[in-house]
Amino acid sequence: MEITDVKIRKIFDEGPMKAVVSITFDNMLALHDVKVINARDKFFVVMPSRKNPDGTFRDIIHPINATMRTMLEDTVINAYFKYLKDIEDGIIPHPNSYKEGYAEAYAD
Repeated sequence: MEITDVKIRKIFDEGPMKAVVSITFDNMLALHDVKVINARDKFFVVMPSRKNPDGTFRDIIHPINATMRTMLEDTVINAYFKYLKDIEDGIIPHPNSYKEGYAEAYAD
């Protein structure tokens, strides 16, 4: 399975959640609402989840091995940093300037 696209949907300047992204696999399957988190000086991704009746959360989808998790995290985090660099370099405007509040698609 190959990640063929990463869309940075929204970025956040404050707090540990830095972005919400959508990921496309093999140009055929889209995964939405993946979060980029920065906690304890480390970036990682959090899969979409649902709230259980007892108040805990359970992932709806998740990688089942370390290789897939590493590939997913590396690809998403690299796309996030590339997106931030393009904003800084003036290649694209900051997404908060968009009326819809969403960023354009970005991936390696």
